[in-house]
Amino acid sequence: MNHAIRIYETGGPEVLRWEEVKLGDPAPNEARVRHAAVGLNFIDIYFRSGRYPLTLPNGLGLEGAGVVEAIGSAVTEVQVGERVAYAGGPPGAYSEARNIPADRLVRLPDAIDFKHAAAMMLQGMTAQYLLRRTYRVQPGDTILIQAAAGGVGLIVCQWAKALGARVIGTVGTDEKAALAKAHGCDHPIVYTREDFVERVKEITNGEGVPVVYDSVGGDTFMKSLDCLRPLGMMVTFGQSAGPVAPVDTQELSKRGSLFLTRPSLFTYVAKRADLLHSAQELFDMVGAGRVKIEVNQSYALKDAAQAHIDLAARKTTGSTILLP
Repeated sequence: MNHAIRIYETGGPEVLRWEEVKLGDPAPNEARVRHAAVGLNFIDIYFRSGRYPLTLPNGLGLEGAGVVEAIGSAVTEVQVGERVAYAGGPPGAYSEARNIPADRLVRLPDAIDFKHAAAMMLQGMTAQYLLRRTYRVQPGDTILIQAAAGGVGLIVCQWAKALGARVIGTVGTDEKAALAKAHGCDHPIVYTREDFVERVKEITNGEGVPVVYDSVGGDTFMKSLDCLRPLGMMVTFGQSAGPVAPVDTQELSKRGSLFLTRPSLFTYVAKRADLLHSAQELFDMVGAGRVKIEVNQSYALKDAAQAHIDLAARKTTGSTILLP
């Protein structure tokens, strides 16, 4: 019998239940994947807590890697026995095996193992669209990435550096500052003791940066705006510190005709051609050694509640995986 994490109500980590679930045959457009590893992401906490809507009862998790065990009658994208990974599709990755739409799966290169695949798909493809599509970073750009020692942050630091950018990043501790610096962050700022707006202005000689990538939200939002130069772009792609308060668009005008966007990976990879392109760019960067995926924590899948506690408390760095 297949085991999975299920939730029947929203709330804290205590609502996660490890239980047996029946897994039927894949639908015509689905494939059954036996997970070798599952990715942990802040969006899982948003669904669990009710910040993002979720039909209940349901599973959690949007990212995993494993082997195709069975395919539906209409599936052409993958074959039984292939190594695959995914990020997106309906929640349910916190499981030993699951059925998932086959057009969300990508084949894994031989050089990428399951643990790194499960840790890199959502965060890595997020970094890809942020740097290559939302604001296309150019050599010589100076960028600001909030939470630079997190999963997306470490990938963004490396990828942006490989593109020839100068990277400024915010972190909470000296240890995280050292980690970010080791992954390409030229100027880590410990926000718990430094005013990151003042430091950004100092580093850029008062000019500000052309783009801020902010997954923190909450009170960070307005200060991130203050780091931008005129005509700069504010990219808010998460809210780990809470939702962003309503914004008066005059604030964008007053600060220099700023641009504001709230992108989502799932829009950028909604078309299969875009999904394959994004994944391939990520695989190429990792395969070439220009981006290293740091899997710094792993938990048994049945202990997902503890993983959520540690992630919310900012006790983790890099990527975290759950092992069935």
